[in-house]
Amino acid sequence: MSTTVADIMSRDPIVVHPETPLNEAIKILAEHRISGLPVVDASNKLVGVVSETDLMWQETGVTPPAYFMILDSVIYLENPAKYERDLHKALGQTVDEVMTKKDIATTTPETSVRSAAHLMHERKVHRLIVVDATKQVVGVLTRGDIIRLMAANQE
Repeated sequence: MSTTVADIMSRDPIVVHPETPLNEAIKILAEHRISGLPVVDASNKLVGVVSETDLMWQETGVTPPAYFMILDSVIYLENPAKYERDLHKALGQTVDEVMTKKDIATTTPETSVRSAAHLMHERKVHRLIVVDATKQVVGVLTRGDIIRLMAANQE
């Protein structure tokens, strides 16, 4: 019988809400030595993830996109909308303003660990948010969880 995500995931993960102040989320990440938090609405449904990557803009700032001018026209060499998003993250004060909202890497408790590991590798993510059929957060699966399972299987 293959091991499932439910067998090794962290249950009842620490979560934050979109209106959580950013300094509170930063404190939670640091105190618990974790790299990301699921963001849930009032009914515990997943609406985003706030990670160390999302927070790095606070410290590093953003660089305006390269451009050149022809006559009176400005031609950007990068999409200026990306700069605006990054700037918004750098100036954000709540989790909602900096969290990743789209294309969140999720899995279900019934998924095999092998499939989850493949998804993590394919998507180049450090964690999968584990959701039930109603999209409520029930756990988090990290690379560390999978490595610990591998170590236990070596014994």
